[in-house]
Amino acid sequence: MRRTKPDYFRELLSLDDIDRVLTTLDRRYPDVLLKRADCTILPADYTIDGSTLDVARVFELFEGGATLTLAFLDTVLPNLERICREIEIELSMPLQANVYLTPPGEQGANVHFDTHDVFVLQVCGSKQWTIYDAPLPLPLPGQAFDPDLHRPGAATQEFELGAGDVLYIPRGWFHEARTTGVTSLHITAGVLRYTWTDVLLELVSRVALEEPALRRALPVGFAREDFDRTAARQTLSQLLLVLQARADADGALDHFVERFIADCPPLLRGQLRQLAAVEKLTLETVLGARVGLVHRLHRDDASVTVESYGRRIQFPAHAGDAVAFALANRRYCLRDIPASLDEAGRLALGRRLIREGLVSILAP
Repeated sequence: MRRTKPDYFRELLSLDDIDRVLTTLDRRYPDVLLKRADCTILPADYTIDGSTLDVARVFELFEGGATLTLAFLDTVLPNLERICREIEIELSMPLQANVYLTPPGEQGANVHFDTHDVFVLQVCGSKQWTIYDAPLPLPLPGQAFDPDLHRPGAATQEFELGAGDVLYIPRGWFHEARTTGVTSLHITAGVLRYTWTDVLLELVSRVALEEPALRRALPVGFAREDFDRTAARQTLSQLLLVLQARADADGALDHFVERFIADCPPLLRGQLRQLAAVEKLTLETVLGARVGLVHRLHRDDASVTVESYGRRIQFPAHAGDAVAFALANRRYCLRDIPASLDEAGRLALGRRLIREGLVSILAP
């Protein structure tokens, strides 16, 4: 996506952020890597004890042409964390944000493919990208790129990605990039997706807990050269029919819903200030569901339960509509909460939701 808006990602990341991360946050190898396409840079070249960075040496190698790679920066930079969460909610898949800083006219990695989809957000500078034919269709994590096994086809696309632009590269597509005449800073948001393979493995695990036939050992002597596989093939066909008949598709999918929710920690920046103001709530206080909140709501006759980041937070059943309203809306007054609760009940609910990190105060 070309925007012709070079400042589009300015609020997400800057060179000053990179400087601060390297000099004040005690990031270590392998979360910080240095790479060059034309030679190998060893951790010993820029660490003191194999993990602690020699920051002066890091800057020296960067100036000499090395690409600086910083992993998991979405865990330490709030603006980057927020946009990643918004994408995660849209995709229902976790993201990992790595940042790449490359000097002018340099290349950090040779042609390769990734085992996850990536979105490239060009923050400043530019890179010349080349996309190649003959991708490996939808590789799994265990099918990592191996230059001795995987060969790219002919170059099919060449283009320059400028500041403010976005590039999507599906997993398995060969690519490489080189900076132009200026330093390049870009974010790679890797999509750590779930696959149908994951779902099928979960289904087999669930059915095996209930069906002894799936837990039986393979036939005696199955590895012998003279072993007759006829009966074994018939058994496998029968087990596949059992799996099809017993498989609980909704249960398996729910497993990945729960896994996704558990993988998304709450974004609680500013929570201390929220707690300090919680006793000052009035019905005119403006609240809103926490930005980036990932949750699921369960109701039964006895209670309403909010699942969020491995927690199960329970409320009385009669508060169900009020809780659902509070978590579904980004801006409202406490007075706007549905009338199933009286004034005292709305205030109590507001305080509880704030303390649990599900809702935040937007205006007193």
